[in-house]
Order: sequence, then C-alpha cells, then structure tokens
Amino acid sequence: MKDVETASRLRPLLILEATGHYQSPVVQFLEEHHYIYIVINPLISNRLRKSQLRKVKTDAADAYLLGELYYKEEFEPFKKRGVQLLNLRYLTRQYESLSKMCVQTKLQFQAVLDQVFPAYKGVFGAMYSRISLRFLSKFPTSYSVFQTDEITLKAKMKELLSSKRGRQRAGLTNGFSDC
Repeated sequence: MKDVETASRLRPLLILEATGHYQSPVVQFLEEHHYIYIVINPLISNRLRKSQLRKVKTDAADAYLLGELYYKEEFEPFKKRGVQLLNLRYLTRQYESLSKMCVQTKLQFQAVLDQVFPAYKGVFGAMYSRISLRFLSKFPTSYSVFQTDEITLKAKMKELLSSKRGRQRAGLTNGFSDC
C-alpha cells in the first residue's frame, strides 16, 4: 500500500470481499490509518467469477476480479456501522431464528395432535390459545374426551371459561361456545 501511495502520491482506495468477523482486524487497521475502503458482498463477486470462462481461484485472480468489479459497478466506501445498528441487526436475526423455531414447533405439535386427537382442529378457533392448550392438558386425546361423561366435560369447560378474557381468547366454535 505504501508503494502505491508513494508512486501515485494518493492514498489508495482498498477493496475487500466481506468475510464476516475474519475481516475485523484488517478493517480495524484500515480505520486506524484512515484508509478508505469498500467491502463487497461475496455473492456479487462470486456471480462475476462464475460468468468468466476460466475458473481460476487464486489470491491474485481474486484481487484482479475485485478490481475489475470496482470499475464495472458503482460501490460506496464502507460506512462504519454504530453499535446500535449492529445490535439491531443481531436482534433481527435472533428474532427471525426464534420465529422459524416457533413455526416449526407449531407444525410438529399440529402433526402429533392430528394423530392423537384427529377431530381437535375444528373445536377451537385458535388452536394455540391458552384455553385450548389448557383443555389439551386436561384431555390429551380424543379417547380421554370420549371416556368423560357430558356433565363432567361441560363442568370442565365452564371452569376453563370462567373469565370473560378466557372466552375472548378462546375463539370457540362447534358447540362449545354455549358451555
């Protein structure tokens, strides 16, 4: 870099391919020495690499490719992200991951429930409501419902629906709403 700077009498613009946390020490060095740099998404450089006839993968070929990409595209110098933005990105990724896990868990739960209690899906409007889940804890299978007499079943439903909030959250259908 110093040779280029001496020869051109200008500070060179540096182009890096994003490597996640591996680039951190290099970026820290560049920032400490006030270099302007561009970080290119590897998907972009890989797309250009795949479009070329010769499939050469060396450091020199990669550097040449990044330089070529810089002159073909318009890239902005890297803007350092604040801690809050990085934290927000991390939280967003965590939220997405937890949401996917939640969806998977619900799908697995529903698959098991369809096997153990086939007619259950239509009983409550909101299958995952508190009242529905409490009902399942008392009557985990269709067999347990059939083994319970109607009076006991109605009493248990009244107990589960004792508060207005319970009725509103339940979204009851198929005859249980008049219990």
